[in-house]
Amino acid sequence: MDDTIAAIATAYGEGGIGIIRVSGPDTLAILRKIFIPRGKIIENRKMTYGHIVDPENGGMIDEVLSVFMKSPHTYTKEDVAEINCHGSMVSLRKTLELALRNGARLAEPGEFTKRAFLNGRLDLSQAEAVIDLIKAKTDKSFDVAMEQLEGSLSAEIKKIRAKMMDLLVNVTVNIDYPDEDIEELTYESMETQISQLADMIETLLETADSGRILREGLKVAIIGKPNVGKSSLMNQLLKESRAIVTDIPGTTRDTIEEVVSIKNIPVTITDTAGIRETADKIEQIGIEKSKKSFNEADLIIFVMDSSREISAEDEEIMDYIGTRRCIVLMNKIDLGSLWTKEKIQEKLPHGVVLETSMLERSGAEKIEEEILDMVYSGKARQNESLFVTNARHKDLLERTKKSLKDAVEMTAMREAMDFIEVDIKNSYDFLGEIIGETVSDDIINEVFSRFCLGK
Repeated sequence: MDDTIAAIATAYGEGGIGIIRVSGPDTLAILRKIFIPRGKIIENRKMTYGHIVDPENGGMIDEVLSVFMKSPHTYTKEDVAEINCHGSMVSLRKTLELALRNGARLAEPGEFTKRAFLNGRLDLSQAEAVIDLIKAKTDKSFDVAMEQLEGSLSAEIKKIRAKMMDLLVNVTVNIDYPDEDIEELTYESMETQISQLADMIETLLETADSGRILREGLKVAIIGKPNVGKSSLMNQLLKESRAIVTDIPGTTRDTIEEVVSIKNIPVTITDTAGIRETADKIEQIGIEKSKKSFNEADLIIFVMDSSREISAEDEEIMDYIGTRRCIVLMNKIDLGSLWTKEKIQEKLPHGVVLETSMLERSGAEKIEEEILDMVYSGKARQNESLFVTNARHKDLLERTKKSLKDAVEMTAMREAMDFIEVDIKNSYDFLGEIIGETVSDDIINEVFSRFCLGK
C-alpha cells in the first residue's frame, strides 16, 4: 500500500457534482500538480475553491472545490483528497486522467475500504457493512447495516471470542502443567462453559434468515389460475396500477416483477401468468416462466377463486406447492365461498389461509402482516438491531456451532482434553474470520472485489 490510488467516487451519469477520491502517500503532491487554488494555499481539512488545470499545457479542465485530509484521521487512515467537480462525465474523466498521469493509479473495486480494513480503521465485518449500507432498500435494512458499520456484530463476536480464549487458556494450562498448583478444570465445568458459548452462537444464528431478507429482499411469487385476481393483488401491494386487469383469462402472458417496501421489508413481487393447460405457445412460455419464479421464490402467494369449486388446475398447483410455505388467498369472497379454510389447510398444511376481495380492496393489510410474521419468525423481531445479514458470516457461525457441539459431545464422553482443545480453537478461528483476524488473503480479496470502484 505504498502507492497512491484514485477513482470516481460518485455514481456514473449526470449530476450536480461528481467526486474524484485520491488516497495514499503522494496525495498532496498530486493535488498540488493539478489543482490551482484561488488566492489560498491548500490547508488540511478546509474546502478550497479553485481550478483543475493540466500541468503540461496550462489548460483549465473544471472549476472545483477540493479538500485535503491528512492521515491518520481519514476514511483510509492515509492522506486523502476529494475533488468536487461539476457532475459531468467529461469533467470527471479528464480530472481522473490527470490524477493518474501525475502519480496515482486507478483504484481496484473496494480498494479504499480495503485500505481502511488493512490499516485497522474497520474490521472485516464492518467493511462488508459498507456494501449493505450502499445497497439498502428500506429504512430497516439501512439501520441494520449502520449498526454493523458501527460495530454491533463485531462487539458481540469479540465478546464471545474473549470467553473462548479464557476457556482455551484454562484448558491449555491444565494440559501442559497438570502437576502445578493451579485450579483443576473439571469436565463438568468445561461442558457448562462450552454449552453457554454454543447458546450465544445459536442466538446470533436465529437472526440469520431475517437478516438475509433484510439485506437481499424477500422474493414473492403470486401464482394461480388465470382470472383469479393475481394482477389485482399485485396492484394493491404496489399501490399503483402496474399490471393489466381484465375479466379475460390469460391477460398476463409474461412475468411482471417490481420491488416494494412492505412493513419496512424489501420485497420483490412477481406477478405470474396463470398456470393452466393451453395450446397457445406464447402463453405456454409465460407459464414456464411462472414455474421458474415459483421455484426461486422465498414465499408463494397462491390466489384462488373462492366463488368457484376447486378445479383440477387448483389441485395441480397445490400439489406443486406441497410443503412450501405459502399464503393462500380465498379471493372473491364478496361473491360467496364454496369451500372452507379447513379444506385448503388439509391440502397445504404449511400455508396460511386468508379471505380476500380484490374488488372491494380488502385483505391486502392481512397479507402484509403475514409477510411480516414470516420474515421475523422465531426470536428475531423487527425492533432488534443486531442481525446476521451476510451469508459468509452465517456459514462461519454454523461451522463454529458444529465445532462447539463436537466439543460438548467429547466432554460428555470424557475424551482427552487435547481433542476438546482443538475444537474450541477451531471455533475461535472461525469467529476470527468474521471480523478478519484469522482470515486468508483470498477471502479478503473476494470480499472487496464485490465493491464498486471509488468505495
